[in-house]
Amino acid sequence: MQEVAKLIVHALNLDTDPASIAPDEPLYGNGLGLDSIDILEVALVVSKNYGIQLRADHEDNEKIFASLRSLSDYIAANKAS
Repeated sequence: MQEVAKLIVHALNLDTDPASIAPDEPLYGNGLGLDSIDILEVALVVSKNYGIQLRADHEDNEKIFASLRSLSDYIAANKAS
């Protein structure tokens, strides 16, 4: 989970300590405060680093990007070996 937090902070050049991102805090809107462009950036970095295709029209995007924990769990379950 901390690896994904570091990835998000680095990809978006956030002025936030990755360790301060609460696992269940929302990533989008209230919480970490990411917007749709930020989520697209995160999806690109996740795809590049973990070999996971995250499409804008994926029906589970809301659940996948709900929190650091949900994104990390999705990556762990779907990353290319």
